[in-house]
Amino acid sequence: MRKIVVVLTFFIGLLGVSQELNCDVVVNAQFTGNENFPIFKTLEKQLTEFVNNTKWTDKTFLPQEKINCSMVINLTNYTGGETFQATLQIQSSRPVYGSSYSTPVYSFNDRDFTFQYLEYQNLIYNPTQFQSNLISVLSFHVYMILALDADTFKPNGGDAYLKQAMAILNYSQQGNFKGWKLEDGLQSRFMLIDNMLSPTFKEYRDVLNTYHIEGLDVMAENPKAGKEKIASALKQFQVLNRRRPNSFLQRTFFDAKADEIAQVFGGGPNVDIASLKEILQKVAPMHSSKWQTIKY
Repeated sequence: MRKIVVVLTFFIGLLGVSQELNCDVVVNAQFTGNENFPIFKTLEKQLTEFVNNTKWTDKTFLPQEKINCSMVINLTNYTGGETFQATLQIQSSRPVYGSSYSTPVYSFNDRDFTFQYLEYQNLIYNPTQFQSNLISVLSFHVYMILALDADTFKPNGGDAYLKQAMAILNYSQQGNFKGWKLEDGLQSRFMLIDNMLSPTFKEYRDVLNTYHIEGLDVMAENPKAGKEKIASALKQFQVLNRRRPNSFLQRTFFDAKADEIAQVFGGGPNVDIASLKEILQKVAPMHSSKWQTIKY
């Protein structure tokens, strides 16, 4: 009997750790002038449980396979009641093979985040039906985290997650909250998922995969080969930039990766990157100070 109890406990333990994310959720209320309201801590606790305990996929993730990420909700206006105005900063990373280093993958600042929340209300994700803007926005970004992470391990590995993010966008438009429609600007959720699924920006996902699986993951065993593959991958942005100069999607990549790229090429074995520097200056001029530090 004791063996049966031990086995059952083991499998229950596996079920308890099968969720996909290890997400640090922070609710920052200092801009409201009322940061000591208990509702802010309740919101933070409930959202942490919602993101980390919801089963988002049909896959089983071991504890060491969970995706590390963070969501920082900066409340900009709250005067009591159920309506909150905020921005949401999302970041995720994934480990690099053969090292203790984690590389940034997804970085997005969601500037249009208005939601309604009643303290201790149930937060339940429905994949086919709008529940609330709070649930929709967080769920959308969860699937973006999953999609981009999967793309770094397998070509177009995030297809299923991107389709679910699009499904969330489609049914969330009925709520009349900003960020879900074409007219909501060039840096919205709509624009992000539309670009990710568009053939116009196909190089983005190709770069994401090659950069990580053939570049960073190789560097522990062969630093020069890894660096050369990263340089080759980044050069693909030249084609994308000719088609859509200074695109929003391209900017999200370099917002996450600019510091890392400068570090990768700032030391170690020398590779010929003269042409890469010129391309980086053209496709990501906002980071020109970082490109200046690259030596060859």
